[in-house]
Amino acid sequence: MTRLNTTGAVSKRSSTIVRLYECGRLGWRKVATGAAAVLAVAMGYHVIFGQNGLTVYQQKRNDAQSLDGQLHSLQRENDLLKGHVERLQNDPNAIEHQAREELHYTRPGEVIVYMPAPAGSSSAGTAKQ
Repeated sequence: MTRLNTTGAVSKRSSTIVRLYECGRLGWRKVATGAAAVLAVAMGYHVIFGQNGLTVYQQKRNDAQSLDGQLHSLQRENDLLKGHVERLQNDPNAIEHQAREELHYTRPGEVIVYMPAPAGSSSAGTAKQ
């Protein structure tokens, strides 16, 4: 009968071990699932807010669009200035017009008349009164 008792004790031990193994296996699954969830959340945060995330990408895209707009406006201004330079190099009337405007040159017999500035537009005019 001692043999029956030893086999019963062994079967009780083995069933306890099996139960602990099953609980451990279920516990590890929960731990692994939790770790995978935490990893997924961390990766999502990094993708959105990280060093090269979506927010930085959006900001750089806006900066690039702004710089493209500045580039186009500067190219237009450059084209206008090139046209002005070309006219000054080739057209004597353009040279005369520029000299008259900037240097206040006149032809013989011409008189330049300066009109006073409107009273509201100049602070120097109001100070003299």
